[in-house]
Amino acid sequence: MPSATLPRFALTGWSRENIVNPYPVYQRYREVASVHRGEPGGDAPDTFYVFSYDEVVQVLSSNCFGRGRSLDAAKASVPVPAEQKALRAIVENWLVFMDPPRHTELRSLLNRSFSPRIVTELRPRIARIAQELLSRLGQQVDVDLVESFAAPLPILVISELLGIPEERRAWLRANALALQEASSSRAGRDVDGYAQAEVAAQEFTEYFREQVRLRRGRAGGDLITILANAQERGAPVSLDAIVGTCVHLLTAGHETTTNSLAKAVLALREHPAVLDELRGAEGLTTDAVEEFLRYDPPVQAVTRWAHQDTTLGGCDIPRGSRVVALLGSANRDPARFPSPDVLDVRRPADRHLSFGLGIHYCLGATLARAELEIGLQALLDGVPTLGYGTQHVDYADDLVFHGPSRLVLVNLGERCK
Repeated sequence: MPSATLPRFALTGWSRENIVNPYPVYQRYREVASVHRGEPGGDAPDTFYVFSYDEVVQVLSSNCFGRGRSLDAAKASVPVPAEQKALRAIVENWLVFMDPPRHTELRSLLNRSFSPRIVTELRPRIARIAQELLSRLGQQVDVDLVESFAAPLPILVISELLGIPEERRAWLRANALALQEASSSRAGRDVDGYAQAEVAAQEFTEYFREQVRLRRGRAGGDLITILANAQERGAPVSLDAIVGTCVHLLTAGHETTTNSLAKAVLALREHPAVLDELRGAEGLTTDAVEEFLRYDPPVQAVTRWAHQDTTLGGCDIPRGSRVVALLGSANRDPARFPSPDVLDVRRPADRHLSFGLGIHYCLGATLARAELEIGLQALLDGVPTLGYGTQHVDYADDLVFHGPSRLVLVNLGERCK
């Protein structure tokens, strides 16, 4: 059990310094025990935080743990107040909050749209989008890479997958950011944030319901048309599930790639020798892409619920307990990764946990890897002094979806091709 010298762990109340770099905090806890009990929450169930690689794998892959708090798969456990009806209806239909059989049925419909073949076909379009965004950077002096590149790239790609016209994409991103409050460690701390997310959820619901109606029975390869026609043919997918899926792809799908790209740039600026090595290479290797994902993952923590009494890392976990798997800590576990705090782009591509594991392994992992590879290569090729000059970085107060909300590089626009 944890040492008495360490405070009870929580994902809230962190200093800015520790939010930016949580890994020394993880290390202090991981070196004492694999599993730590969190702060007591009154009538709330016990929470256990899992720090070590092997135990995180156990949480993500064992049938002892599920995404729903209830053993009833029809009842999703979502961090949204009941009064936020539109928001709750959307989030309850996100894959990450489902257990089988609902999860299995919906995921089987979605898998074909995110297959390696589909992503390979998308790569030229991703590259064109990256170049279009890069060309605009030269029109600015001080460039916020999050606002100008890392955020719009995945939004534009996902919009193409969904078949959403360009004029709607700024609205999509604004609403996606509002909804992000519903699934992060910020949730519950900002009443106004929930109100804004509820408005965004209402707008999304109206828009996507109408799109499903318009596309039902039509030919088309976009995901909305595919799901609408599958429902028409009797597939076990509800209209609410289609709406929830579209919104989920826009929120989690864009936020993870945005964070990955921005944090890869920060890592390169902190490691100029690595930046020079990658510039001299003929494209980013698979190992390099995987190392960026391992070194500083875009999602730091995922929640499961104990569906039976069990033991984890020598700690008894009662049924009904909340269990938080710290992916960022697992990726820095020296028992799994030698010299884990070193950014080594030659490290053999290994089984990091940045995209999860088991039935909830990230649906869009192949697409996210392609976006990171192509987007980062565009920056390496198009910004000769990416690693130099002054930067201003702000991080969101969030240890779930973890990454810069702003990454301003001073005078970068003058140095872009």
